[in-house]
Amino acid sequence: MLQVIDFYADWCGPCQMMKPIFEEVEQEYEGKVEFKKVDVETEGALAEEYQVKGIPTFVILRDGKEVDRRSGAMPKELLKQWIDANL
Repeated sequence: MLQVIDFYADWCGPCQMMKPIFEEVEQEYEGKVEFKKVDVETEGALAEEYQVKGIPTFVILRDGKEVDRRSGAMPKELLKQWIDANL
């Protein structure tokens, strides 16, 4: 199954802009894509493991392996197009 990870922080403005978009898309893809949020402040080791340099960063995994990533806020439709391209 495809997994989308959102690396974010509570103090990050663009991350907060993406929060409701990420949650809406998560509901729309329920059962097709697994979504996970990773707070870089509390899970810094995981962010380091994925070499996250800026936030928000979104990583798509297929079978546990990274297949694509995007950084920065984006409109809902762009997020969906990106996910669809990796399904």
